[in-house]
Amino acid sequence: MAVQQNKVSKSRRNNRRSHDSLVAANPNECENCGELKRPHHVCPSCGQYANREVVAQANDIDLDDDAA
Repeated sequence: MAVQQNKVSKSRRNNRRSHDSLVAANPNECENCGELKRPHHVCPSCGQYANREVVAQANDIDLDDDAA
């Protein structure tokens, strides 16, 4: 088991942890619908990425009652 050689002071410990904090999200506006989305991700509202439809939405698909 590792045992420290000398005591690490509170100042040195806190300086080491100074970069561990979380940063806020950086949402972008979707060009198609205007909703906020994560950068470089498919828009969860409209299913578009880079001005083309990647994921078809459930209300756009015509589901048959007999299917399944």
